[in-house]
Amino acid sequence: MSDHPDLILHRGLFTTLDRGNPQANSVAIKDGVFTAVGHEQDVMKLAGPRTNLIDLKGRRVLPGLIDNHLHIIRGGLNFNMELRWDGVRSLADAMAMLKAQVAITPPPQWVRVVGGFTEHQFAEKRLPTIDELNAVAPDTPVFLLHLYDRAILNGAALRAVGYDKDTPQPPGGEIMRDAQGHPTGLLLAKPNAAILYATLAKGPKLPFDYQLNSTRHFMRELNRLGVTGAIDAGGGFQNYPDDYAVIQQLADDGQLTIRLAYNLFTQKPKGEKDDFLRWTQNSTYKQGNDYFRHNGAGEMLVFSAADFEDFRVPRPDMAPEMEGELEEVVRILVQNRWPWRLHATYDETISRALDVFEKVNQDTPLDGLHWFFDHAETISDQSIDRIATLGGGIAVQHRMAYQGEYFVERYGFGAAEATPPVKKILDKGVKVSAGTDATRVASYNPWVSLSWLVTGRTVGGLRLYPQRNCLDRETALRMWTENVTWFSNEEGRKGRIAVGQFADLIVPDRDFFSCAESEIADITSELTMVGGRVVYAASDFKPLDDAAPPPAMPEWSPVRRFGGYGAWLEKDDHGAVRAQAIQTCGCASACGVHGHDHARAWSGKIPAADLKSFWGALGCACWAV
Repeated sequence: MSDHPDLILHRGLFTTLDRGNPQANSVAIKDGVFTAVGHEQDVMKLAGPRTNLIDLKGRRVLPGLIDNHLHIIRGGLNFNMELRWDGVRSLADAMAMLKAQVAITPPPQWVRVVGGFTEHQFAEKRLPTIDELNAVAPDTPVFLLHLYDRAILNGAALRAVGYDKDTPQPPGGEIMRDAQGHPTGLLLAKPNAAILYATLAKGPKLPFDYQLNSTRHFMRELNRLGVTGAIDAGGGFQNYPDDYAVIQQLADDGQLTIRLAYNLFTQKPKGEKDDFLRWTQNSTYKQGNDYFRHNGAGEMLVFSAADFEDFRVPRPDMAPEMEGELEEVVRILVQNRWPWRLHATYDETISRALDVFEKVNQDTPLDGLHWFFDHAETISDQSIDRIATLGGGIAVQHRMAYQGEYFVERYGFGAAEATPPVKKILDKGVKVSAGTDATRVASYNPWVSLSWLVTGRTVGGLRLYPQRNCLDRETALRMWTENVTWFSNEEGRKGRIAVGQFADLIVPDRDFFSCAESEIADITSELTMVGGRVVYAASDFKPLDDAAPPPAMPEWSPVRRFGGYGAWLEKDDHGAVRAQAIQTCGCASACGVHGHDHARAWSGKIPAADLKSFWGALGCACWAV
């Protein structure tokens, strides 16, 4: 067997995050790991007759990004059915997308906009009204999920789910009604999102083969944004093992393009102990391989400890039985040496959970278990210190980038200055990393999270954090790379560009370290590699890309028409940004496909052939420009 590398990337500007070797311009890769990281004259000497070479032409190279909290398994099952408003800057454009999708969605399918956006990102600073949804979609069910706080259903969706005057109010939620008692189409989480998720679950599902295709497209979208790894946090209506069959099939077939560690999330209130007793008997921590492996329990351990954040309503008090139920589960996990993660928004919840963890630790030490809290927006100094003493960690996500305005409205700017206090957690030496909590709250785009960490701003532009609470770019990048590996117990195996680590890397479309702060959220990857394999390539690297999945299924999938985050902003061959996916072609609305704001037609700004191609794909009969 040859000792020569399989691949050499040279003439790059590598940010290795290896403090002993921080900069390099060339790397060698063999059998999916880095075998040399250094200067071109040294690395090129290792090449053999079959070594492939990639000239990076001076481009910045970063370690692949790892999301510490992503609902990728559940999200993948539904990705091809969802119209994503992630990053759309105006409600008018979002509604134009919705109208175009309604026109091609066949009955009995729904049009779903499920998370990843907030009204504050829109220029109009509002959500659509129910009347506006009904006008755009009189007959096609439309389900719109906004964060954890509400869902908006048009009349067709209300008929599809069967909500009427006689439908009782659900526990923990509210069906808003008119003066006659008929549902209006607005569902509120008061205080939890159960009614929102339960209603969404009533919609049609994709067949298994389509779910395989959908998950591949979701991974492809993540690869486009530079994500090479993630920890799946489980999720509501994600049952084990049934809902893991798709991701397991892709793993078995070698089709995963994201390294995935998964946590098991209980689905049964008052049945949590039984779930974990069964799972610890039938599953083994770390079972799997480098692409798909078991990562312990959570983020739900017991329902009585779940304080879903909705900053439009007061903080919920956890039930008095929380400690007893949580202790039963944690003792099972510690006895089986399973780490866990626990969803906790408020310090009041974290403090009570720590009482339990400290009690268990007195009998069975937690030493070596990589357990941690998720979110922790209002965690106190005292709780941070208690976590440090017990050897735990804190996984933060950029939910405040989407809900910061609501938090400020309720608690004020002073309380919002460190939510969560990332800089303080780092200074105290506690294990901390970053992620998204996508797809139903914040967007899956890692660069939005990195922008939030660096600038302290929400996606609506509100400055939440003073500069002292923001991170420099290298520290923010470490939050998304090497720091995450502790949370999946994979330190030293990935997260840096270093000899012996997995060859997971990205070449962003602009230099993360020198671009304007305002551009960080718009970064995409032009070359993404996982284990030395190209899983996404664009621009100059496009000829290297042979990993694209088949077209999105079904043929009416929004993914075919609108792509993913920022796909409506596309660079042409001259590098000029052009709006493509959401602008009207300017024709008469008689064809039924569009007709939104004809005065904004981009004829003269976008080549006619491009507009014709796009609107033709949507079924436009006229293509007038």
